[in-house]
Amino acid sequence: MSRGAVRVLRLGAVPYAEALRVQERCVAAARAARGPAALAGPGAARGGPGGLPGLPAESVVLSEPAQPVYTWGLRGAPGAAAAAALRARGAALVAARRGGHITFHGPGQLLAFPVLDLRRRRLPLRAYVAGLEALVLRLCRRLGLGAARALPPPFTGVWMGDSKLCAIGVHCGNYITSHGLALNCCTDLTWFDHIVPCGLEGKGVTSLSHELGQHVAVSHVLEPFLDSFQEVFDCTLVSSESPGD
Repeated sequence: MSRGAVRVLRLGAVPYAEALRVQERCVAAARAARGPAALAGPGAARGGPGGLPGLPAESVVLSEPAQPVYTWGLRGAPGAAAAAALRARGAALVAARRGGHITFHGPGQLLAFPVLDLRRRRLPLRAYVAGLEALVLRLCRRLGLGAARALPPPFTGVWMGDSKLCAIGVHCGNYITSHGLALNCCTDLTWFDHIVPCGLEGKGVTSLSHELGQHVAVSHVLEPFLDSFQEVFDCTLVSSESPGD
């Protein structure tokens, strides 16, 4: 049985901070849907902060960072000298409310921020992270990358050999998820040379373009990504033009 509808917001190429703002409005809508009116049916929003009546309470925000930015989660913030060096290269620096160390986001990368209600889905947080890995693995197989794999904990993400193809860093507050995954499609991987990506010494970073030997733009993977999302999270996706209030 399907677990309801999920609203899809395709932002295109936007600043990382804008994607975060849209995500926060979606989180507010998901929390508002927890009210008494939400009992009328799973997944249907009933209005409230950031919400639009009649649209699903759960969302997935898709974007491509328009400019280079380094972000870090609960640990791994760069020191003052390192931060100054990164800014000198033309990148912004942003602290994010997610797990994980420093990483890079920029053009050619698909950012997906699912805003899901894990309590309604009866889904433990670790199983949710495994679901994100599973959907990227399905996408990779659709694209012909059968060698892509997930590593056992404490590692997260999707890998090609010892190189990370997709990074995962999530936040969960009151069972509502935010942040999510960053899939390198045609990302300039040299940006990762200036950090220890995700705090993992001795590990590399790769992209779909590098692994497939051809240019793979973010737009090329959106539909197979969404197909994989529907399958893994057992939902129906509903497109929406508006990012909310």
